[in-house]
This record gives sequence, structure tokens and C-alpha cells, in this order.
Amino acid sequence: MILNCAIVDDEPLALELLRSYVEKTSFLRLVGRYSSAVQAMTEIPLHEEVHILFLDIQMPELNGLEFSRMVSPGTRIIFTTAFGQYALDSYKVNALDYLLKPVSYVDFLQSVNKAMQWYELKQKADNGIGTDESENCIYVKSDYKLIRIALDRILYIEGLKDYVKIHVEDEPKAVLSLISMKAMEEKLPSSRFIRVHRSFIVQKSKIKVIDRGRIVFGKEYIPVSDSYKQELQTYLNGHSV
Repeated sequence: MILNCAIVDDEPLALELLRSYVEKTSFLRLVGRYSSAVQAMTEIPLHEEVHILFLDIQMPELNGLEFSRMVSPGTRIIFTTAFGQYALDSYKVNALDYLLKPVSYVDFLQSVNKAMQWYELKQKADNGIGTDESENCIYVKSDYKLIRIALDRILYIEGLKDYVKIHVEDEPKAVLSLISMKAMEEKLPSSRFIRVHRSFIVQKSKIKVIDRGRIVFGKEYIPVSDSYKQELQTYLNGHSV
């Protein structure tokens, strides 16, 4: 797999260094380099998918953190800066990595290998790694890994913008994965899971208590929206005495 890269940096030396690193890395292809975020915003080629964006943080007019919020969510951002205090801010905007200048080739290579691992996992998932009906499990991408989750241990799935949180029985922490609720719903067998709200999918067999129109999982109350209420009621009617 070849990853398309673009570089945005207002320092000519840094721009040239990153260009040289990209060009000597076999699985990278440079599709653009820009001396400002404003220039990149207007000139990044629309016909080319940019997999990795190397983005300086301190730039005039429009800084890297601001520009990162305008970038396609499918692009992985690697921030580059001479100032370590921006590290926390970079992760708040979901950066893949953070490189401190002057960037060494070793650090550069570690970052782009991380990006390659992310895209390879995404490609595998898009090509069919998902639900394994024969083993009653689902594979999800989380923190650059593929994680196997037994379907019968899933309590419910919670949607959070571009992510989902998979709440698993007897697990203190939910599994966080970069996938839409629609895609998640399509991966799950409809015979076992039901959408009850735009932000919640629950496993039918795990519904133990319904209190005032809300599904109860321990201390958590899952709302049931009007648009999904009838489907849930039909299921409950078929299993009520």
C-alpha cells in the first residue's frame, strides 16, 4: 500500500527535510507541500486522497491546530513543531502522532509506520474483517489494533460522533472504535441487536429491566427514541407473558 502525503510548514528548512524523508521512504508518495495552512487549504489536490498530513502548529494567519479541524476525517494528521507544550493540544484534535523538531528520520519512520498500520487495519476491515458468524464474534479496530469481541458479551453500543463505544459485559472500560453507528449496525446480526436510539444499539437478550421507557444496564439508562420505539415494543410483545 502506498500512502499519499502532504506537508504544511512555514519553515523552508523543515519543509525540505520532511520532503527528503518522504521521498526516501518506499511506501510514501508526496502529493503536495505548502508554506502555509492558507495555501494548503486552497491547493491540496481534491482528486488525490491525502492519507498523511504533516502539519506544523505555529504558523501565521491560520495555525496547524485550527487547520486540522478543517481537514477530511479520513486524513491522519502528524503534527510537527519546535514547542513541546502543544503535545496535549495535538491529541485533543485526534492527531495520529506528534513530532518535535528537529525531526529525526527514526522518529519520522516510527510515525509513518504507525499510519501504515492504521490504514492496513482499516483496509482489512473494509475488505470483510468484521463479524464472524461462525465464531459469534466481531473484530473492531481500536488503538491501532484489531480486537476480537464475543457477540454474546456485548451489552450495548453507544455512538459518539465518528466513534462508537462498545460496552462489554464484565469489562470496566468500553472499547472505543473509529466507526459510524450505521456501519456498526450493518456489521451486527439484526436477529440479536436492535437500534433503540440514534446513539444506541442494544443486544436484545441483555435487556433485563425497562424503567419508564428507558433500558437499564446497571447504573446506565439507555433512552428509547420515538422513531425506534415500535420495533422495540414488537420485540417485547413477542417475549412477554
